[in-house]
Amino acid sequence: RFRFIDTDINIKLSLTGLMNYLQDCSIFQSEDIGAGFSYVQRTKKSWLLSAWNVEVIRRPDVAEEITVATWPYDFKGIYGLRNFAILDKDGNYLVKADSCWFLTDTVTGRPVRPTAEDTDLYPVVEPRMDMEDLPRKITLPMEMKTVGSLPVMKQHLDTNHHVNNVQYVAIACEVLPEGTEVCGIRADYRKAAVLGDVLVIKVALEDSKYIVSLCAEDESVYANIELIIC
Repeated sequence: RFRFIDTDINIKLSLTGLMNYLQDCSIFQSEDIGAGFSYVQRTKKSWLLSAWNVEVIRRPDVAEEITVATWPYDFKGIYGLRNFAILDKDGNYLVKADSCWFLTDTVTGRPVRPTAEDTDLYPVVEPRMDMEDLPRKITLPMEMKTVGSLPVMKQHLDTNHHVNNVQYVAIACEVLPEGTEVCGIRADYRKAAVLGDVLVIKVALEDSKYIVSLCAEDESVYANIELIIC
């Protein structure tokens, strides 16, 4: 039963609450199998998120019982692929999600190829979930409108001292008109924003979806977010 703080004004699980639960589930799994924060500190390697594809079938109501699940389903080169699901008490899907991660050297900040030690911690025992296989990269429209900017503050950061992946989605959701219902989220993370950076917010509405690009002042992209409208 999710926390009241994770509800929106419609007394349903908010989009950012939903994304946080998915993130928490993968962190809990890593901690449970001995691949959590102490492992990262020892090996100087960490899995970072590259992309989300989230299908929102129904957002649960406050006090509704839910189950959050995750499982890795493949490793390709430097990437690890992982599914997520949120289910109601009867086992019906509320949310389906696909995600792509890459292994990073925490000292140099550069991607590294996983070894057997890294991947054996996450045995692949479940197949990929049946959902649309969308590209990892989000293509931006030719014309986008700049609607504002936001300085990165301490509240946006996670343990990597980067803006947390869910924070980019939360910022993107601010462009939605009141009452807009979202049935899909795609996120394409390009580079990490840190304390003191400024996120320039660019938006376009295209084919029933809001495309939000969060950029640096030099036009380089931190993250592109696609919010699909029901």
